[in-house]
Amino acid sequence: MSLFRKFFYRKPPDGLLEITERVYVFDSCFSTDVFDDDKYGQYIGDIVLHLRSHFADASFMVFNFREEERESQQSLLASILSIYDMVVMDYPRQYEGCPLLTMEMVHHFLRSGESWLSLGQHNVLIMHCERGGWNVLAFMLAGLLLYRKQFIGEQRTLEMVYRQAPRELIQLLSPLNPMPSQIRYLHYISRRNVSAEWPPGDRPLTLDCVILRNTPGCNGEDGCRPIFRIYGQDPLLGTDNSPKVLFSTPKRSKYVRHYKRADCQLIKIDIHCHIQGDVVLECISLDADQEREEMMFRVMFNTAFIRSNILMLNRDEIDIMWDAKDRFPKEFRAEILFSEMDTADHLDPMEMAGIGEKEGLPIEAFAKVQEMFSIVDWLDPKGDAAVQFFQRLTTYESIQLRQGLVSPSKKGSSIRKEIGHLELGSPTKNIQLRQGLLSPSKKDSSIRKEIGNQAMLKTQQSI
Repeated sequence: MSLFRKFFYRKPPDGLLEITERVYVFDSCFSTDVFDDDKYGQYIGDIVLHLRSHFADASFMVFNFREEERESQQSLLASILSIYDMVVMDYPRQYEGCPLLTMEMVHHFLRSGESWLSLGQHNVLIMHCERGGWNVLAFMLAGLLLYRKQFIGEQRTLEMVYRQAPRELIQLLSPLNPMPSQIRYLHYISRRNVSAEWPPGDRPLTLDCVILRNTPGCNGEDGCRPIFRIYGQDPLLGTDNSPKVLFSTPKRSKYVRHYKRADCQLIKIDIHCHIQGDVVLECISLDADQEREEMMFRVMFNTAFIRSNILMLNRDEIDIMWDAKDRFPKEFRAEILFSEMDTADHLDPMEMAGIGEKEGLPIEAFAKVQEMFSIVDWLDPKGDAAVQFFQRLTTYESIQLRQGLVSPSKKGSSIRKEIGHLELGSPTKNIQLRQGLLSPSKKDSSIRKEIGNQAMLKTQQSI
């Protein structure tokens, strides 16, 4: 059979690399050369002419991975190929700095590619990426080969695709080795054969903490000062699926400490962050001045595929810098612990730790509130009203801090301002004031009116 194929083998058109039957890649994807628009148009036009002569009766579809900054505009490739009546489908070339796409995008790509190739033997699929997009193209191509069961083995398939380009190209385009996270997502694709529903629906979770076992060395030191940043979809925002900064450790000394290898075999960092769908977690180490950052590792995962509410990773399953593997002991483990998401407000341990400390609420703030609400029986520290007040304060401030609406340095002043705006007797007006529905000029009179109502109610009750 192999001799038969070799006898009837046809060399692919110039400018294209054949991956498998009726699947090709533009050879410009393997280069870092930059073309001007005229030269690029001529390059694409010549390849199309060769295609037309090579596949006289074929229909073509092109998958293009492009820059996200110009997604609202038609890509240059699409505008060129429209002249030749060729269909182009554009996809982004990264997700929050990681050369991967969301499971929704991956699923759309796989279904589109499979449908096109299955419609007829004359349908040809061609893949293209703009400069810098080779890494995500390689992943998506490997996913398509696994999805169509043309290859077996996630790592083997991905390495086979990467070998089509110079090895230096992947390192040039990505400071971190993206293959561990890419292989994780290829495992997700392979699971479609054992799952009744694929991909499964997004699952909201709470990322409780990260445990690091066997401390790595970073910043040229014996140990590390880890902080975390988490990007993804906020499950509390409903229909807004755009990725956001969900969590970022403040660069403050009480939250950042130096863990030495000899002293710390285990590091536990509390996070308590709501997540859903595709998530990028970055672990960063700070230097002694807490200014310079060095990426320790990165992990991208999807919550729908988390099993038993834990994700355990060794040093071969995290994205690290190409020359950093020796910094991680062979016994290194990263354990990410989750729990089912509780939509009720909760106190963030990181935020609660600040109350009563140097950067907590000043005593003047309590004196001011006591004076304003002296007739309201809420200042008893054992009372429910006081507890509810601080829960609302810390939860609201925590959400603002995570979403980047309040910087850590301004947090104390923001809390003091929140005390001045909060009306315990009227939650509706408090919400209206935050959302801009109640003008600030009417706030004082509203407070005085509310206090008067409380005093009149107490008088009537005593009578």
